Amino acid sequence: MLADDHDLVIEGFKKLLEPEFEIVGTVSDGQALLIKAPELKPDVVILDLGMPLLNGMDAGEELKRRLPQAKLIVLTMSEDYDLATQALHNWASGYLLKKSAGSELVKAVREVLKGVSYVTPKVAQHLLQEWIRDPRPNREKHLTPRQREVMQLVAEGRSMKEISNILQISERTVAFHKYRVMEEYGIKTNLELVKFAIREGIVIDESAFRPLRRHGS
Repeated sequence: MLADDHDLVIEGFKKLLEPEFEIVGTVSDGQALLIKAPELKPDVVILDLGMPLLNGMDAGEELKRRLPQAKLIVLTMSEDYDLATQALHNWASGYLLKKSAGSELVKAVREVLKGVSYVTPKVAQHLLQEWIRDPRPNREKHLTPRQREVMQLVAEGRSMKEISNILQISERTVAFHKYRVMEEYGIKTNLELVKFAIREGIVIDESAFRPLRRHGS
C-alpha cells in the first residue's frame, strides 16, 4: 500500500513496484491511511512523512498499533535525522529518501518482508554515529495524539468546523485542545502555533500545506 499526497510520486512508485509486488491501494493523507489500511491489510505500507490531515509520523505510529504485523517503510524527502530516529525507534521497518527510491525501493521491500530492517546508507551512517555518541532512547513526546491531530489541522489553516468534521469531534472539543496547548506552551497567535507545530515535528513538510487562513481558525 502506498501513502503520499503527490499523484506523480504515487504513479512513479507503482511503476517501480508492480513488476514484483501487488499494490492493494493508495491514499493521499494520513487519516485515509488509518481508515483504509486496516480494511486492506497490506503486508507493507510505504508512506511519506509530510502528508496532510495527519502527518506520516503520527499515522505510522498509530497504524503500527492497529496492524502490528504490517511492515512500514518511510519514503520521504526529509533528511531530518531526528525524524528518522523517532520513526525507526517506534514503528518503522525501513527508512528511505525519495531521491534514492529508484535504486533502493524494491530492495527495501524485499528486506522488510524477510524481517530485516532497511535504512538508506546516508541515514544509516549518521544514525550509527549518533548512537555511538549517545545511545540513550529518543526524547519523550509531550502532546497527546489528539492534540497533535488538532495542531496539525490548525497549522494547515483548517477552520474549527472543518477540524470537527475531519476528526468527528465537536467544535467545542477542538477549541479545548487548541487552547489547552496554547496555554501550556505560552502560544499567543496562530502564527506562533504554526511555528510550534513545525518545531515539534507535527507539520513535517511545510510545502505540503495550504497557507494559514486569516479568519475562521
